[in-house]
Amino acid sequence: MRRIALLPGDGIGPEVVAEARKVLEAVAAHFDVPFAFEHHLIGGAAMEATGDPLPSSTLASCRVADAVILGAVGGPQWDDPTAKTRPEDGLLGIRAELGLYANLRPIQVHFPEMSPLRDARDVDILFVRELTGGIYFGASGLSEDGTVAHSDMVYSVPEIERVVRLAAAAARARRGRLTSVDKANVLEVSRLWRRTAQRVMDDEFPDVAFDTVLVDAMAMHLLSRPRDFDVVVTGNLFGDILTDEASMLPGSLGMLPSASLGDGRPGLYEPVHGSAPDIAGRGLANPLAAILAAAMALRHSLDLPDAADAVEGAVDAVLAAGIRTPDLAGDGPAASTSEVGDAVAGQVARHK
Repeated sequence: MRRIALLPGDGIGPEVVAEARKVLEAVAAHFDVPFAFEHHLIGGAAMEATGDPLPSSTLASCRVADAVILGAVGGPQWDDPTAKTRPEDGLLGIRAELGLYANLRPIQVHFPEMSPLRDARDVDILFVRELTGGIYFGASGLSEDGTVAHSDMVYSVPEIERVVRLAAAAARARRGRLTSVDKANVLEVSRLWRRTAQRVMDDEFPDVAFDTVLVDAMAMHLLSRPRDFDVVVTGNLFGDILTDEASMLPGSLGMLPSASLGDGRPGLYEPVHGSAPDIAGRGLANPLAAILAAAMALRHSLDLPDAADAVEGAVDAVLAAGIRTPDLAGDGPAASTSEVGDAVAGQVARHK
């Protein structure tokens, strides 16, 4: 029995997680693998119910799960940047508590005509973003008079080594090329990152082609020549910005999943998109990112690669058949959130 913790969260999170569960139930039936699902609170919903964006009961369940699937956190009712506690603290907290130091974000263009680029054919990039270090976790503060603030970007050699190794192993299993992104011309922490990454690659992965790119140049290359990249590894801040930029290459945030991994189970799987409170409860949300996140869970945490292939193939088939939510439908008829989930689950059930 494989245990899956479901954390629907806020906004459209419950809607898209429900469709991911629907598809996983189709996987369970078709591949004869039992899943046990548990629902728990996180983010704003948890704050409303318990006062804590990451309740201890949620964390305890996630620690013993084989995989964790999260919807989204946040919303306008909690959008106070001066608040001591915010829904996003639940997400940062669970990543840290579970030791999830690497965020994998695959960027694939399924239908080039949906991309804002003139020619996005064959774009297939895997971003590996360091997730538990850097400026988001460094010391920060504000002067007494409120006129000076600081946030420290801090990385250690072991933190850099482990994420570069994970990215290099992924590159070895793909097309054999790894690109490291930094700001070594300005930042001392990036110079350490570059030296460490180069040493790991020279000593441990001589068979993987390796290069380094400055972050500002990478921001341009993603738009001018995205097909040139295979696996990209970078720090927390740069990865946050670059993956949001790259997320637009397929044409919709609703298509992009992510996986947050550590040295063991469980992994945390979630769509890249936010909580989209403006469309919550209206059946307009695209569930495919959450469904593809479930496919990543099948592959990376649940040891079911054939089932992952089936889900990904089902998504492609549904899109090719024109069954699309409004963000992808263009001038054609739009399907609802649940209709898309039903279609993917049906394709999985017919998988051969």
